[in-house]
Amino acid sequence: MPLSAQLKTPVTGQYEQPTGLFINNEWVESVDKKTFEVINPSTEEVLCSVSEATEKDVDIAVSAARKAFEGAWSKVTPQQRGKYLWKLADLAEEKLELLAAVESLDNGKSITMAKGDVGAVVGCLRFYAGWADKITGKTIDTDPDTFAYTRSEPLGVCGQIIPWNFPLLMFAWKIGPALATGNTIVMKTAEQTPLSALVFATLIKEAGFPPGVLNVISGFGRVAGAALSSHMDVDKIAFTGSTLVGRTILKAAASSNLKKVTLELGGKSPNIVFDDADIEQTISWVNFGIFFNHGQCCCAGSRIYVQEGIYDKFVEAFKKRAIANEVGDPFSEKTFQGPQVSQLQYDRIMGYIDEGKKEGAKVEVGGERHGDKGYFIKPTIFSGVSPNMKIMQEEIFGPVCTIAKFSTEEEVIKEGNNTTYGLAAAVHTKNLNTAIRVSNALKAGTVWVNQYNMINHQVPFGGFKESGIGRELGEAALANYTQNKSVSIRLGGAIF
Repeated sequence: MPLSAQLKTPVTGQYEQPTGLFINNEWVESVDKKTFEVINPSTEEVLCSVSEATEKDVDIAVSAARKAFEGAWSKVTPQQRGKYLWKLADLAEEKLELLAAVESLDNGKSITMAKGDVGAVVGCLRFYAGWADKITGKTIDTDPDTFAYTRSEPLGVCGQIIPWNFPLLMFAWKIGPALATGNTIVMKTAEQTPLSALVFATLIKEAGFPPGVLNVISGFGRVAGAALSSHMDVDKIAFTGSTLVGRTILKAAASSNLKKVTLELGGKSPNIVFDDADIEQTISWVNFGIFFNHGQCCCAGSRIYVQEGIYDKFVEAFKKRAIANEVGDPFSEKTFQGPQVSQLQYDRIMGYIDEGKKEGAKVEVGGERHGDKGYFIKPTIFSGVSPNMKIMQEEIFGPVCTIAKFSTEEEVIKEGNNTTYGLAAAVHTKNLNTAIRVSNALKAGTVWVNQYNMINHQVPFGGFKESGIGRELGEAALANYTQNKSVSIRLGGAIF
């Protein structure tokens, strides 16, 4: 099969889309020559077909990564690793328009948001480029006859599995700390959105990375993802996606070689609005908190709690704001919300909407399809909800939220924590004491105050409870990709 296809976007015109597997710095087809189709979520039409990795291809990619880790990559200095990452960031910045356009084409997100994602990719890679030569150990004074010290060493071959909601951004979050600390990678992209990562892979060799250091494969979770998770020569698996799949990966890691695992999983995040909040600004943040990226965001503020003194006023203002969101063509600069990523995801979200209606919740706005082509859903707000409703308990992962009234701080803390998840939360208030008190009481890995979804590569991100294990971003992410070695040298004579 050909290893590329000619595709077209309104931003770039025609461009060459790689469709093969990127292994050992070369484009190859899968061993079994299998392919799968990639669908445009805006039109429901086939964009192209890409190579499908199976267990055989995972074996080849892991072997390439192992050879690089024990060979050329082990001889590269930390400073040089940083230079490679910085060069990769520079190349991504040069290709920002193309990368963003492919992301919009494949994922359906608005071109404005896609450009923001690529900008964040660049920032993330540069951040970890700066960390590459700052991975240090310690000397420990135990006694005069001993010299003891510690080293932070890379884990080895890392399998990384990324989701379809932020394909390029999750790519950068994963490779940044892994490469900075000296590991090699086999990256499996989401089967729904493989295209932007394949375009990004063309930059890896150009940035100077030796063969086998960063391999990119397309494939299905139940085949390629499962093979990576259970592979006996993979030292670490990192996954972003659903809690259900995260459990499967954790079991596979445990039952194989007990590889290290980090998981960034689902959420059902509370977004709490107190009576003294600035309503106009809060409406903007609450709207962004749930409808950003079509609601396909693990930390989406999907459970909105508004104090009784401003509840009615807030609901009316929020409805107007949601209706004003521009839903449509992702390549229009006016568009805020594009289509859901796939037919499966569209059906799943509509199923939750139907369930909410059956359970007696009131649809304030939305609750139906937008247009007659593509996987578009109108921004949807439910009121009249109770804590045990399905739409209050389960992650919907779409442009759907619930809004509930509360009286006291104690009540809303209890309700906010009434979930198996703990990824994120937000508090809106002008009272600093309230903000700190409630933030401290909420069981979530990230709490925003008077804002939402403002993630920065310098700040750790990850979940409590069933929202994950470990942290992405910031200095904290480096610990996911290193292991500590203690060395003790005898300076004195024999004791025994």
